[in-house]
Amino acid sequence: MGEIFNDTNTNKLLKQIDEDLKKELSEKRYKHSIGVMNKAEEIAKIYDADVNKAKLIGLAHDIGKELPKEEKLKYSIENNLGVDEIEKINIGLLHGKIGADICKKRYGFTQDMQNAIIYHTVGNKDMDLLAKILFVSDKIEENRSYKNEEKQVKLEEARRISKENIDKAVLFLIDMSLEYTLKKNELIHPDSIFTRNKIIINLQ
Repeated sequence: MGEIFNDTNTNKLLKQIDEDLKKELSEKRYKHSIGVMNKAEEIAKIYDADVNKAKLIGLAHDIGKELPKEEKLKYSIENNLGVDEIEKINIGLLHGKIGADICKKRYGFTQDMQNAIIYHTVGNKDMDLLAKILFVSDKIEENRSYKNEEKQVKLEEARRISKENIDKAVLFLIDMSLEYTLKKNELIHPDSIFTRNKIIINLQ
C-alpha cells in the first residue's frame, strides 16, 4: 500500500512543496500548479479517490517543468529515467519523469503518485484512477483558457465530462490534443495512442 498520507502529514508536505515551487517556478507555472491541485481535489471527491494524494500530485506535478532543456536531458540520463526516441526530440516531455523522481526523493511520494506525474502529459495505457485525475486536472484547471473559440468550447465540454465519467474525459482530452498536434504536423507520442485505444476498448 505504501505510505498513508493523512491530513497532518499532507498539509505539512503541501506547505513544503508550495515553498519550493515559489522558488523554482515562474509565477504563471506556480499559479497553474495551484489550479491543478484544486481541480484534482475536486475531481478526487467526485470519484471517491484519495484526496490527499490528489492534492499533493496536483501541486507538485510540474516541479521539473522549467528546468532548461540541457538540464532535463542531463538529469534524465544521470538518474537513469530512460529517454525514448520522441523525448530525445521533444525534451520537454521529460518533465514528468523528472518531476516524479524529484518527488520520490524529496517528498517520499508513493509509486502510484510517481506514475501519475510521469503519465500526466501524454497518458499511459496503465493509468489508474489517480493518474487519470491528474491527467484531466492538468488540462482543465480553472486558469486554463484559449483565445481560439473552438478550443475554448472544447475545454468547457471537457470540464463538464470530467464530472460525469473520468475515462470519457481522458479520451476527449487526448482526441483534442491529437487534433491540434496533427494540424501542426508535430510528433505524437505512442503512449497517447495506446492510452486512447485502451480506453475505447474499456468503454465498449
